[in-house]
Amino acid sequence: MTDLPDLAQWRRQARDWLVSVLPRKDTARRAWGEGHPDFSVIRNLAEDEESTLLAAARGYQRLRYDAGYQAMTLPEEYGGRGLPSAYALAFAEEEAAFETPASTELISVTVGLVGHAVSMFGTDGQRSAYGRAFLRTDLLACQLFSEPGAGSDLAALSCGAVRDGDGWIVDGQKVWTSGAQFADYGLLLARTDPDVVKQAGITAFLVPMDAPGIEIRPIRQITGGAAFSEVFFTSVRVPDELRLGEPSEGWKVANGTLAFERTNSGAGTRRKGGTFEDVLELARSLGRTGDPIVRQRLADLYIRTVLRRATADRVARSTAAGRPPGPAASLGKLMGSELLTLTGDVAAEILGGRIAADTGEWGTFAWVEHLLGAPGYRIAGGTDQIQRNVIAERVLGLPPEPRVDRVPFSQLPRS
Repeated sequence: MTDLPDLAQWRRQARDWLVSVLPRKDTARRAWGEGHPDFSVIRNLAEDEESTLLAAARGYQRLRYDAGYQAMTLPEEYGGRGLPSAYALAFAEEEAAFETPASTELISVTVGLVGHAVSMFGTDGQRSAYGRAFLRTDLLACQLFSEPGAGSDLAALSCGAVRDGDGWIVDGQKVWTSGAQFADYGLLLARTDPDVVKQAGITAFLVPMDAPGIEIRPIRQITGGAAFSEVFFTSVRVPDELRLGEPSEGWKVANGTLAFERTNSGAGTRRKGGTFEDVLELARSLGRTGDPIVRQRLADLYIRTVLRRATADRVARSTAAGRPPGPAASLGKLMGSELLTLTGDVAAEILGGRIAADTGEWGTFAWVEHLLGAPGYRIAGGTDQIQRNVIAERVLGLPPEPRVDRVPFSQLPRS
């Protein structure tokens, strides 16, 4: 797009559209003791509840797509608007003032990752058949990347695909797949050439989740919910026409797909866990704000909350200006997971014995959902250890860790 619309005028038009489809958010903070306290990091929903939630979220995503506010930074030839990131940021800022339908990870993956990946790396036929459908959430897609032996080191994946005539036969396992039971398709990374270095022998596919040989097993988390699943492939046949990109170019597709995650705004976000404000209200309700140790812990939590917000804003502003986020992206991820953990720890310290049993007091035992869910974010989206490696090597310039995997995948030792 050569003639960009005036950003201020475009922002006003976006705001007018939002007014026409959504109620404004009530900015008055809910009084302590009102409503149902929800401090969960990972939702614990029954299947019918999640189906209802998905239906409402998809309705809003379709309205966004039809109005031109979905995939705004994606080039026009790939189904987007071709706008700079500043427009996506402006829309996200305006949207934050409205009550959007609650969403899930599956919506974010479908729109922000798989939809963008198909649009960027797919053939014309794949874009026509699937690109718009994913971006509009007419079809839902999960992400079949992680494996029991390939999480932080994704390139070590061993789920294999072997060429068979005009298709491929897939065997293996994936894990930590959000929303697999509701997905129509999965974006699969599979090893198609074990005789080259591990990053070079991977191919990407779109796989129908109802294909014969696919088994989805929910993973019961410590919170009691089953937001994730493990997916097993036993002689699953995938037509070559569902291959995304060229054979052995799956690592390029994977990196490109994950890059979309950093620039995608508003596809399906939600508050995760309790906040500093919640902890402060908890301390006030229990009469603990006069305790000097509690006050010190609250001050520390507040400072870290402000720093986390400032870092997130720095990343967003850099992206909007067309600059790479740089080290702030890894710092932000690390700060985010540490802040979740600290928030739960301070709440537990204030609660004391109340955290161990449900006494019926409003907003007390509900913090268990936060405490049990927060540790998962030290793993999700890149572990804390990996983020520290990135910061050490790429920001501080420290020597990288020794690499012993510069050999064909088939020659790597397997435990």
